[in-house]
Amino acid sequence: MPIYKQLYEWQNLSVKAANLIVTHLYVQDRIKELIYLIDDVKTKLADHSKDEAGIFNCSHLSTTYRVLSKHFSDKMPSNIYSSLNNILHNLYSRERAAYRKGERSLRNYKSGLPIPFGSSKLKLHPDERGREFTFTLFKVPFKTYLGKDRSDKKVLLQRLLAGTLRLRGSSLLIQKGKLYLMAAIEMERDDLRLQDTIIAEASLSIEHPIVVKVGKERFQIGNKEEFLHRRLAIQSARRRLLRGTTFNHPGKGRRRKLKSLESWDSKESDYVNNRLHLYSRRLIDICIKMRAGTLLLVHQSQKEEIPKAEEFLLRNWSYYGLKEKIAYKAKKAGINVIEE
Repeated sequence: MPIYKQLYEWQNLSVKAANLIVTHLYVQDRIKELIYLIDDVKTKLADHSKDEAGIFNCSHLSTTYRVLSKHFSDKMPSNIYSSLNNILHNLYSRERAAYRKGERSLRNYKSGLPIPFGSSKLKLHPDERGREFTFTLFKVPFKTYLGKDRSDKKVLLQRLLAGTLRLRGSSLLIQKGKLYLMAAIEMERDDLRLQDTIIAEASLSIEHPIVVKVGKERFQIGNKEEFLHRRLAIQSARRRLLRGTTFNHPGKGRRRKLKSLESWDSKESDYVNNRLHLYSRRLIDICIKMRAGTLLLVHQSQKEEIPKAEEFLLRNWSYYGLKEKIAYKAKKAGINVIEE
């Protein structure tokens, strides 16, 4: 079987397995609410051999693994559905309270789900020329293409080869015919000699994406024109191009008419992602420079209520994405983030 066809098959099977896991976990969690069962039915989710009140003949984690093994053992490597099982059990346990309160709906997995695998299945090797890397995954050979920006990716892969960094459970993403290695690397925390008593107060605002104050020093990171106006310009350009597609040659129908829009589909998200990475990086650099070990997001809960009342701001301001990137970079630098 051709390699690409095999990978696509594993991806599709991973989607089916993910939905099967979530369904079983939800039914198990809701078994007490099945009031049409007889009263003698036990409902404790535990191994009967360890707890007489338990209803399982194995551990909770093994219940869904055995279901997956029955359906997929002869169709894809067991490491894939075993990794998927562990990931979704942890995810479900974190979101369980929200399901019970009705604050969120049960996850539904669709095509495009990355193929998970354990770290032991990936064997990394240096390329003969020394510029790229090769690796094998489930005995399938791959070669990396790091692109123009090699500054961080190449160093991380070199450190993986040297053994100074460890690879964790990762995944392989198939998107528009391209393969992306979503490597999860265990990073050590940088020792920057920061002081917890030095507090950086950061405010995420509309006029300036980030305003940070450390002692008597005050810094402004980014501005409204740079972020919001540029984003609106991209949206306007795409709308103009969309109106013009009416007069495009139809060729093979809708796909041919909209072909000119393909390059614009990700321009806005790419621009926003780039800006948020830049702003969050500058904020952490300021904290490190001022030796601030604590980062306080001031009045953030109040600020997030403003966009909810205005559809324009809710659509165009990316508070959550910025907070997420700040939290990730702060954790790596050893900075404690407190949201007020």
